[in-house]
Amino acid sequence: MTQFLPDNLLSLFAARPPLPYLTPADELSINKKRAPVQGMAQYLQEFETEQRPLPEKVHIETRDEKRARRRKDKEELLAYKLEQQIAMWNPADNENATTDPYRTLFVSRLNYETTESRLRKEFEQYGKIMKIIIPHDKEGKPKGYAFIEFSHKSEMSAAYKKADGIKVDGRRLAVDYERGRTNKAWLPRRLGGGKGDTRKAREPRRDSREPDDHHSKNGRDHREERSKERDGDRHRRRSRDRDDRHNGRDRYDDRHRDRRDDRDRRRRDY
Repeated sequence: MTQFLPDNLLSLFAARPPLPYLTPADELSINKKRAPVQGMAQYLQEFETEQRPLPEKVHIETRDEKRARRRKDKEELLAYKLEQQIAMWNPADNENATTDPYRTLFVSRLNYETTESRLRKEFEQYGKIMKIIIPHDKEGKPKGYAFIEFSHKSEMSAAYKKADGIKVDGRRLAVDYERGRTNKAWLPRRLGGGKGDTRKAREPRRDSREPDDHHSKNGRDHREERSKERDGDRHRRRSRDRDDRHNGRDRYDDRHRDRRDDRDRRRRDY
């Protein structure tokens, strides 16, 4: 059919001219000349005969090792500073201390708003009070404890036995005898000693009636099992109901069939 097309359309179907041949820029790899494969015997004399020491292995710290090293260095520095402070600590050299440490009662867990007059009013019932000291920090704020000096040691002993746990300004007080000047091995809290976190709030008691995670999990599993059993019982009851209805329908059909047979028999006899 193409031979009947006009020339202007035949030119559209004409083949393209062949690509011109270009000489390759490099020789083909198949035609290249390669050096023959030889052994390494001629290079053995170039090998090193003297054994040199290997370079030392450079250890690079990991993130965990670096964190542990910094923590250890910090602990060592704090231990050194603490040792220096313990060596310099002298509780007897205190101008603001009471006169006799054996007549001095230490009171802790004070309300920060409690005053000396309030303490004097509460502790005068145990004996005559000679001096009350409430230490303050550098900013002038009370530290939450006090020293009360009585006129006699027996009065201090009575306060030590009876005043522990009394409530002053909404806080339960903890009392103790002065240990800094009466016990040589005693150290304050800031130097690693002390009696513990008396001001720290205690965790509330856990109610024994509240189930823990293990019991709650077991209870949840038990409830799931009971729910599955109830579903199974319900399914079995429904199946029995369907069977009973089906059997009742069959019995009704049998009775109806028997009556019909009796009527037909009586008609024939009649």
